[in-house]
This record gives sequence, C-alpha cells and structure tokens, in this order.
Amino acid sequence: MSEYDVAVIGAGPGGYVAAIRCAQLGLKTAVIEKENLGGVCLNWGCIPSKALLKNAEILSYISRSEEFGFYFDNFRTDYKVAFDRSRKVVDRNTRGVSYLLRKNNIDHIEGTAILKGNGTIQISSSSDVIKAGNIIIATGSSPRTIPVLPVDGEKVLTSKDAILSSELPKSIVIVGGGAIGVEFAYLYRMYGVEVTVVELLSNLVPNEDVEISQILERAFSKYGINVITGAGVTGMLDDGETSSVILDRQGEELRVTAEKVLVAIGIQPNTDELGLDELGVATDRGFIQVDRYMATNVPGIYAIGDVTGKMPLAHVASAQAVAVAEHLSGLDIQDIDYTYIPRATYCQPQVASFGLTEKEAIDQGYEIKLGKFNMIANGKSLAMGHTEGMVKLVVDAKYGEILGGHMIGPEVTELLGELALTKLLEGTTLELGWAVHPHPTISETLKEAALSVQGNAVHM
Repeated sequence: MSEYDVAVIGAGPGGYVAAIRCAQLGLKTAVIEKENLGGVCLNWGCIPSKALLKNAEILSYISRSEEFGFYFDNFRTDYKVAFDRSRKVVDRNTRGVSYLLRKNNIDHIEGTAILKGNGTIQISSSSDVIKAGNIIIATGSSPRTIPVLPVDGEKVLTSKDAILSSELPKSIVIVGGGAIGVEFAYLYRMYGVEVTVVELLSNLVPNEDVEISQILERAFSKYGINVITGAGVTGMLDDGETSSVILDRQGEELRVTAEKVLVAIGIQPNTDELGLDELGVATDRGFIQVDRYMATNVPGIYAIGDVTGKMPLAHVASAQAVAVAEHLSGLDIQDIDYTYIPRATYCQPQVASFGLTEKEAIDQGYEIKLGKFNMIANGKSLAMGHTEGMVKLVVDAKYGEILGGHMIGPEVTELLGELALTKLLEGTTLELGWAVHPHPTISETLKEAALSVQGNAVHM
C-alpha cells in the first residue's frame, strides 16, 4: 500500500494546483483523476470555449469588414477547423499539467477514488489501495439538468456536449442566460445560427448589476439574438426534426422551436460516488461543507472547488487549493473573501464584475456614490470599433472604498486584476484616479470612472 502525506482527488484547476503547492511545500503527494488532467475547465469549459470565442470575435469583425476597408468575395467559414483548433489548445494545456505534476514529483493515479475511512482510498479501476494523512476532494461539478428537458446528447445538450461537437445546428434554444448561456449564444450567432436565449429571471446575466445586463441585452438584440426573460420552461415537444420548448411567462404560454436545445442552468457537484455518507461528511444538496481552511467536519478530509458550492469558478478553486495546501503545511493563510472574487464573461461585449452591485450595496446599508464612464468616450475603444459599454464603480461615500466594479465592453475582463489589487491594498477611488494609466488603453476607463466619483472625470 502506497502512503502519502496528501492525496488529492480530482485534477482540475483546484486539484492539480493543490497537489503542486503541497509538493512545493515538501509534502509527499498523489493526485487521483478518472478522466483528463485539467478537469472541466481545461478540457470542456474555460479553455476550449475561449478558443472558439476568439474565432467568433474575428467573425464579428469580418461581418463589419467594409467599415475597416476589407472586401471579400465568396467568403466562407469552417467551424470544424475552429473546433480542431480549440482541441489543440486543450491538448497543449493538458500536456502542460502532466509536465508540472512530473516536475514536482507528484504521483498521478488514474481511476475513480472511493473513500474507505482512516485515510484509506480505494482506486476503483484496479485493486489498488492507497493511504494518506490528509485527503483533498476536488472532484468538481457537472452541468445541472431539469426533468422537463431530458438530456440525450443529440437534441438536448449540456455545455460539454456542445463544446465537443464539431458541427453547428441551424437553430438553437439556450435555456439559461448566465455566463455559459450568453457565451454560447454569442459564439453560435457569429456563425449564423438562429439563437434564442431563455432566462427565468428578469435579465440576462442576472447576477450582474442591472445596468450591465441591460447593455448586454441591447448588444444581443443588435446581433439578432432573440432574448426571452422572465420565462420558465415547462416542457418540450419533439417532432423528430425540431424541438419546441414550452415556456410560461407570467401565465402566458410561449413556444420556441429549434433544431437543438442547450441546457445551461448551472451545476451540480460530483460527490455521489465518493462514499461521503458512509464517513459522515456533511453536505448540503450534495455540496461539501467546509470552513475557512477548506476542512470538512471529518478530520483529515478537505474539499475545494465546485464541490464546496462557494463559487463555481476555476480561479476560486485554485485560490482554495493554495489555502488548504499552506494550511496543511502550518502556514498562516489569508481568508478568501468570496464577495470580492473577480467574475468574467467572454461574450462580446465582455462582462466583468467585482464585489457588490449597486442594489446589493444599498441593501446592505451602505451610503454610496457611483462613478461611471462610457466606452464611447475612450480613445482605444473608438479605435477598436467597439464603443458599446461602460465602467461603473460602486463606492462607499464616506471613505471612498471601492465596494464593487461592474464593466461591459472590449477586453474589460483584463481590468479585473487592477480592481482586485486596489481592493487588496485598501486603495480608494482617490488612488485609482491618481494613478497614471497608459494612453490609449481601455484601462483609462477605470481611472476616469474613479475620477467621476468626485465629479472630476476629464473626458466625459
């Protein structure tokens, strides 16, 4: 029986980062993975979708080519080439993770892990058993489904089905207007697919500030994407060729017909087959309950990433991974403040957010000021030909502390690091406004929004 200081179950952006950090800190470490290294994010989520979305962005420019002085005869697209490119990007990343595990002397064990208690783990693909002083569960999540839309991988798809298909439908209904839903909507529409997005709540990307959501809805309308909000799915009819999704919107029945249906309504944790119930590990709707150290109620068992139900984001899993590894090594850790986790959505225009929305800040009793700056007043945005969008800062009126930052526009996801650093260093809009930003860049919109809190914006 092989013995380890730490065994990590799952090799996604939480699992492999935890394994590497544990090994760096001198702990003998193994990582157990039943599928591909890199998990959902690298193989079927973040990375391949961004590769495909880059193709979509190029297509969006080509659709406006005459504006830039480009003219095409017999232009055509081949989605299969875009798909193959996305898989090559994935392959390079998975090979990179494999190299990092070898470099850090981490044992990679292929198979499904079942917890047997007292640090013992059965590997289901063989008769092997290993033992570890500490176990980190990082098994991630799967797309959530609903009974009225039975997923078959042919007519009704999950995001994984969609990302692994090299063929485009002629039309599609996307159920769910969150980050995954709007990214696929943009991708498909740029390739000419007829797209309808259905969202149960009153706006697209409903967790974002409402002004940001409204700007995105206007942009989608210009693209020709049909958006239906405030509508729930009650059923589906299939005539063999197309599927009709039946909706209820405030008592009114609507039907939307398309070749395919994509279900993008969230995630469910991959915890069913681990043996958690037998060990008494506390869960809530399948999500493993953890404390600030990522520890469960069972000594020696920890959990990170999507299985904790905190925030289903790769960078959250990686942050939790570093925290638990350093805790196991006896280091002091910085608590993760989930309110101030950056959130990025990569449709066009991009959506980026951080901290409290205007409504959340008011509901929590803050007296606030707002700083705003429109993309159309930014030189780089004008030069790029992407003028739709804005930066909105939610600020504590008394101290100038940034409570939230909400952005929509070209490449705004790249601005989140500056907001995160300003918050970490306890900066205010005064420092953010003082800081000299390079010209011309999209980052100047942050500076101007900060200045506008005091009424000092120069360019608007």
